[in-house]
Amino acid sequence: MTNPAELDQIRERVRARYAQAAVTVAVGGVPSCGDTCVGADEPGTGADEPGSGAGLYSASEQGEVPADAVTASLGCGNPLAVAGLRDGETVLDLGSGGGLDVLLSARRVGPAGKAYGLDMTEEMLSLARANAARAGAANVEFLPGHIEAIPLPDSSVDVIISNCVINLSGDKAAVFAESFRVLRAGGRLGVSDILAEDHLTPAERAERGGPIGCIAGAPSFVEYHDGLTEAGFTGISISPTHEVATGLHAAIIRAVKA
Repeated sequence: MTNPAELDQIRERVRARYAQAAVTVAVGGVPSCGDTCVGADEPGTGADEPGSGAGLYSASEQGEVPADAVTASLGCGNPLAVAGLRDGETVLDLGSGGGLDVLLSARRVGPAGKAYGLDMTEEMLSLARANAARAGAANVEFLPGHIEAIPLPDSSVDVIISNCVINLSGDKAAVFAESFRVLRAGGRLGVSDILAEDHLTPAERAERGGPIGCIAGAPSFVEYHDGLTEAGFTGISISPTHEVATGLHAAIIRAVKA
């Protein structure tokens, strides 16, 4: 369990990294997510800017949103490929960044649905809101806050998505508990994340994860599964997609609030 001081330190390192990424996009640059973005077998993979997360989305998906939303993508997968969004649903993206997954979700849930993005980085929130305005998306809302304390009521969301963000949290148990709280009965979670092979020690995970930005240390497969189970989730599946460093893997995780 991370103590409050350590959690604040982790948040600040993550915030600074993503704030710089947003600034890079604003001046016409391309931020890098390193090797987490690489994966020829990942659902939705396509050829695109090396080092960014855009290549994990098809050309048609990229064409649905403003260019800056695509450029700002720093994820390790494409949660939309497994979220199975339906018309009229309410979806929440944890760590929404420049808004790519929120804007794509908004189109899939339609005018009767709603897409929320939650992010703690003001620079990313500003970028995401600008992208939403350019896209003319009326059914989106970007919320400031932390994924360990989601600013939404109980049982208010049908689907939770996230793209390589939960692994950065210093209190993953709180993220899982909060996700379970805001989901409606029968709601589902479909996220991309970075996980470590079970035999790696915390020190080995931190050493290998540091160069690719996994600042808080990726959880193991067993820890992730157990964390979801303890929060109350069922129907849990974890499917590795590609290796991002020795012993560290991008994965698609699915779970249900029964």
